[in-house]
Order: sequence, then C-alpha cells, then structure tokens
Amino acid sequence: MANEMQFVHGAVCWSELAVRDIARAQKFYADALGWRFEAMPAPDMTYWIILSGEARVGGMFEMTGPQFEGVPEHWLTYIAVDDIDARLKKAVGAGAKICKEAFDIPGVGRMAVLAEPGGAVVAWMTPKPM
Repeated sequence: MANEMQFVHGAVCWSELAVRDIARAQKFYADALGWRFEAMPAPDMTYWIILSGEARVGGMFEMTGPQFEGVPEHWLTYIAVDDIDARLKKAVGAGAKICKEAFDIPGVGRMAVLAEPGGAVVAWMTPKPM
C-alpha cells in the first residue's frame, strides 16, 4: 500500500473498506465502478488491494472475529503523518481518543486509529520510507 505512493504530511493517503461479505462487496464495486481486486496475504486474513485501472486506490477486508462484533461495515480514511507516535500524543492532548494504539505493518508503515473530539474515527499512518 504505502510503498508505491508518495505521501505528504496531513494529506489523505488511503481508504479502506471493512465488510462482512467480501464477495458481495467486490461484486458491487466491480459492477458499479469497474474496480478489480488483488489479494495480499496478511496475518489472519486476506487483505484486498482495490485497483481502478492500474491505480491502487484503496483496500478492503472482511471483518471476522470477536473484535468486530457489532461493528457496522464502513470506510476508513487514512491520513499520512510525519511521526505517528508524536502526533498521537498531540492528538490526545487536543482531545482525541485512541481506538487502536500505534502498530507496525511490515513493508507499509506504522499506523493507529483514533476518534477526534467530535467522535469521527480516522486512521493516521507514517508510511515506511521508500
């Protein structure tokens, strides 16, 4: 995901769709938008890269397991940041709540999920240097 794109601090850099039925979602987006999907094995799941033409425009995964109980299908926006750990401290100081602490994605970067003071959920990511 991060290794093929340029990132600017503060810019939206990725969108990710979490669904309950991957086949249904892929059929819908393929039929409606002409998207294609490329499987990328990940720990405990298959992560799907969304392709529009040859461009990687996002990702998709199927929500399974107790951690997703009661979580509705949703899109999650990722914003690139220069230093995820430092920025999370600033975000908490500014009133954000951490939903998922910072963690590393091998070959991609370091990311976290937070809720801003109004409750909107967003992911922040420091991409791995290219």
